[in-house]
Amino acid sequence: MTSPTEQRNPRTLAIDAVGTSEILQMLNNEDARVAGAVSAVIPELTKAVDAAVEAVRGGGRVHYFGAGTSGRLAVLDAAELLPTFHVPDGLVVAHHAGGMEALLRAVENVEDSEDGGAADAAAVTGQDLVVGLAASGSTPYVAGALKAARAAGATTVLVTSNPDAPLAPLADVVIAADTGPEVIAGSTRLKAGTAQKMILNAFSTTLMIKLGRTWSNLMVDLVATNKKLRGRMLRILAEATGADEAACEAALAEADGELKPALVHLLTGTPIAAARAALESAHGRVATALAELGTHA
Repeated sequence: MTSPTEQRNPRTLAIDAVGTSEILQMLNNEDARVAGAVSAVIPELTKAVDAAVEAVRGGGRVHYFGAGTSGRLAVLDAAELLPTFHVPDGLVVAHHAGGMEALLRAVENVEDSEDGGAADAAAVTGQDLVVGLAASGSTPYVAGALKAARAAGATTVLVTSNPDAPLAPLADVVIAADTGPEVIAGSTRLKAGTAQKMILNAFSTTLMIKLGRTWSNLMVDLVATNKKLRGRMLRILAEATGADEAACEAALAEADGELKPALVHLLTGTPIAAARAALESAHGRVATALAELGTHA
């Protein structure tokens, strides 16, 4: 059976015969369907996040596998976790069919290689969680990765836009956001890609929250790699504690630029060393550290 993403969209048959504004409106109308499709798979996404939390807490890693647009979105999501949440290198790993070269231009045949997917999954262990991304639900590279992951004993997840994905039997959790036919038939960089981006955003962000890398809705594991992010650190400290800029700067300097111990220090008055020890005891969770120090500030 042909994937819905390959079918012609009856709502956009005249897209090449209308004006610019009408084309853009067609695109926007189709994009508006994506959020609903993602909302419908939240129960399955919940299972995937909970399994990922269990895997990471058990010493495992999260692996993404994809080709083309799917692989590029996976690389983007994994790359953004370091500056946003200070994720240890290698905790969330993205594997893109064809490697770095294929990020910028199409590489012939790499997505058609099950062996390539299996080879890239060679480092997967039974402690890990593996997410395969395939809009059509049939990409051989992803099939190879999922099969290898299954053989290693890892938990497997499939993210697709095909409710009847052929790869579904290889996944413990199937997240099938039914985005329907694309504006341009087969162009899965459109709705299917948008759905994958939303799903990855939701998956990794919720994983980080569950692992204690936020406090309330603040990025307390932020890494200041530039002037903008250093300013954001100070704003987070001021917002969370009510302290003035000078006090926030002093606390951050004393904490060697680490936001979490500076935050706990400002909220509790505890010395930085004790704040850091409380955070270590609390596995990095600010709320738990505050409770241990006798405050729910």
